[in-house]
Amino acid sequence: MRLRALLETNTLGLRLLGGEEELDRTVRGVMTTDLRDPSRYLSGGELVLTGLAWRREPEDSERFVRILASAGVAGLAAGEAELGAIPDDLVQACSRHRLPLFSVDEDVSFASITEHVVRQVSSERAGDLAAVVDRHRRLMTSGPAGGGPEVVLDLLGSDLDLRAWVLSPTGRQIAGSTLAGSGPELPGELAARLAGEHLAAARTGRRGPHRVTLANATYSLFPIRYDGRDLRETLLSDWLLAVEADAGDWSEERLDLLNGVTQLIAVERDRRDAARTVRRRLAQEVLELVQTGAPPAEIAARLRVAAPVLLPGLGTAPHWQIVVARVEWEGGDVAGGPVAQSLLEEVLVDPGTFGPEPSDRIAVAHTGDEAVALVPLPAVPDESGEPAVAGLHADDLLTAIQAPLGRGLDGDGRLTVGVSASVHSAEGLRGALEEARHARRVAAARPGRVCAAGHEELASHVLLLPFVPDDVRRAFTARLLDPLRDYDRRHRAELIPTLEAFLDCDGSWTRCATRLHLHVNTLRYRVGRIEQLTSRDLSRLEDKLDFFLALRMS
Repeated sequence: MRLRALLETNTLGLRLLGGEEELDRTVRGVMTTDLRDPSRYLSGGELVLTGLAWRREPEDSERFVRILASAGVAGLAAGEAELGAIPDDLVQACSRHRLPLFSVDEDVSFASITEHVVRQVSSERAGDLAAVVDRHRRLMTSGPAGGGPEVVLDLLGSDLDLRAWVLSPTGRQIAGSTLAGSGPELPGELAARLAGEHLAAARTGRRGPHRVTLANATYSLFPIRYDGRDLRETLLSDWLLAVEADAGDWSEERLDLLNGVTQLIAVERDRRDAARTVRRRLAQEVLELVQTGAPPAEIAARLRVAAPVLLPGLGTAPHWQIVVARVEWEGGDVAGGPVAQSLLEEVLVDPGTFGPEPSDRIAVAHTGDEAVALVPLPAVPDESGEPAVAGLHADDLLTAIQAPLGRGLDGDGRLTVGVSASVHSAEGLRGALEEARHARRVAAARPGRVCAAGHEELASHVLLLPFVPDDVRRAFTARLLDPLRDYDRRHRAELIPTLEAFLDCDGSWTRCATRLHLHVNTLRYRVGRIEQLTSRDLSRLEDKLDFFLALRMS
């Protein structure tokens, strides 16, 4: 809006004292101040409102006006309530610096002027930004994106004073906007919590945006690319737009604008999905060769084709790692393979889960309810300068995905992941695939909505547990543990916790009594009761092992 429009608004009580030739200046904001030096809070284009409390002597006017002019403000409006008539020294200073000066009638509050300016400026900015969003949408649907979503997010920051970020389901920052004096990065823990809140809210079926308050700030969360399919098919891979603002009192026009931004970002998401087509096809071809027992030479030839696509510029063939994932929903009416495929493509690009920097070089195929990722591992020099391979670890992967994705799966979904060791040849891929699948079965034997296991766990007894038929597992655990559970239910004797602690302490009476804060005699009584109810002897290794396995399988 222009200064001239403010002057022509009778309800604002403004009277021009100088600078008529500058009335076509654009007003981009408003600021009320009585500081002697407000420069640190000025960015240019403001209408400055002041009660003149900073003026102690005539010379103060020159200094104050010079600061405003240097900052590029649009104009100065001085209230008459404090001093009555506006001092001549202020009028003269404004004239010297070509700064439009207004007086504000004492019956008009600065708050009413501020409200009017903010309302007008926001409306104009939203209209301008809506046009920009529409233009970028047309560009992105017909050709190159011209900067991608970052351009529009930066406009949200500069024109609407909104900080916004595009996040993956695990909280990875895909794009972000900046405001003057603030960095673009959203802290990782906060981003993960926002992603989790979004997934949890989406599962309730409530219409977005979803509002949440975290770290003393309110965020509005807008879903991206929900196209009417079953929510479970897209929930774990779709992006979200997080805006640092409370959209609860926004106008319909502003909400429509933000929804337009999400549609624009959805175009970029579709573009990136299309770019993964070649990698998906390569992964599918390699997976079929490995599963059908093709000769290693044939698999190696396919990998030589894949390596330049996944790791352009790589001089030698990389090491490879296999990640297997399965997404299961209760009822089984949603195909898990495509869901797990999209999920792995998002998860394995996260910083910290693959190499030192974000990467989109993995290739993922799916078969049935399972997704298989082929992850190239370039060799990087270690501290001694020798090449070393930094592989993906199941624990790191689980840390990155467990909290947010668990919110989206809560109630009826489950994600299990297995990670193989790295291999350096085609001959090793078949073993790596089986290793990753075995590790996933180990993860599936654990409680929880999101579980992962790595190859290093396959040398443990837990490798055997996933292959025990369910009816055998139930019968074995029921025979040993049901008498203890029934006794605990009737007498609150805590025999099961006592048994777990006793085995964990390797049968040490003293250490176990200390851990449970019991007298040794009390512990001996409980163990005796366990032996009596189960007809087992906890001094025998075989019986200890049976109890240990029963607890692990329960």
